[in-house]
Parts: sequence; structure tokens; C-alpha cells
Amino acid sequence: MRHRKAKKTLDRKAGPRRALLKNLAMQLILYEKIRTTETKAKVLRSYVERLITKGKKNTLAARRELMRVLPIENAVKKVLEVYGPRYASRPGGYTRVTKLGVRQGDGARIALIEFIKE
Repeated sequence: MRHRKAKKTLDRKAGPRRALLKNLAMQLILYEKIRTTETKAKVLRSYVERLITKGKKNTLAARRELMRVLPIENAVKKVLEVYGPRYASRPGGYTRVTKLGVRQGDGARIALIEFIKE
């Protein structure tokens, strides 16, 4: 039984859930905003904010940790060179989730997740 378990499983087992979050994080980092379901956006928010916090250090260890998570080198480079300096003085809260309504086909709640401009 999963009484009092805090994480959202997104109706997937651990491997597919990790793969989904990696891909969503990479797309968000590369394109700065994406449209997805509301629940995925809320789970992705904490995942990406941890990556940005790691990228603020811009050390070799931070680069290697990011490379472990992000499959494309351009995404790692952008975290270290763009987002790290942009949010250097900000203690957290790098993303914003905006609710957009429901999807036509299945009625799923859609949200826009984007980086805050600063």
C-alpha cells in the first residue's frame, strides 16, 4: 500500500516516469516554455528547479551531474551558461505554471510551464 507517499507517479512505473521527466526537462530547458498537462507541469517544476540550482555552481562536478540527467549536451550547456547566471541571485522559483484550460480530445487540464524572465 502507498499510504502517505508524497510523489506523483503519473500513472507510470519508475523507469518510464524518469524517462518522461528527463525528456520534458530537456524540452523546457531548450525551448524555455512548453505546453503539457497540469500534473506533469507541477511534477516537472520541482525537477527542473533542482537542475537549475545545480547549474548555478558551474563546476565540473555540476556539469557531470547535469549530464547524467540531460541527454543532450546543448541542454547542459544552456543550464550552465544561460540559466545559472540569470538566476544567480534568486533563491528559487525559476518557473511558472499557467493553467490554459482543457484539451479538446480527452478533457485533460493543460498548462504552460515557462521560465521566469529576470
